Order: sequence, then structure tokens, then C-alpha cells
Amino acid sequence: MKNYVVFLFQLMVWSGYTVVEWLSTHDKLVFKVIMFFIFSYLAIYIGKAILKSNKRTLIVTGVSLLCYAIIQVLFQTILPIT
Repeated sequence: MKNYVVFLFQLMVWSGYTVVEWLSTHDKLVFKVIMFFIFSYLAIYIGKAILKSNKRTLIVTGVSLLCYAIIQVLFQTILPIT
């Protein structure tokens, strides 16, 4: 159950990253990469605080990031925003 809660919290973090990235459309790539690492750290920190296990935290974080990336790709191919 804790894995699922962390997964949902991390999906919220990745959604926040997408909103912030959308708001910073004119920023350089370096700043977007730094912002990604900040949000990744936040997701890992949330997972570590709830799960209290490095291995489970990295697995759940990887799965949540992969699921969110798949959802983003599907939305961009089905509903392209121009």
C-alpha cells in the first residue's frame, strides 16, 4: 500500500514538473535539466520519507517516471498541442 501512495505522490510531482516546464517555454535547456533534477530529487525524497528503503524508493520512482513518460507520449501523439 505504501508503494501505491508513493507512486501517486510522485505522479503529482511529475505533473508539477510538466506544468513548470510548460510555463518556462523560453528557458534554455540547461535550466530545464536542472529543474528536472530538482523535481527528481523531490520525488526521491518523498519516496524515501514514506518507504524508508533506498531500493524500493528507486524502483517506485523509476516506475512512476516511466508511466508518466508513457502517458505524456500517448497524449502528445493522440492530442497534439500546436
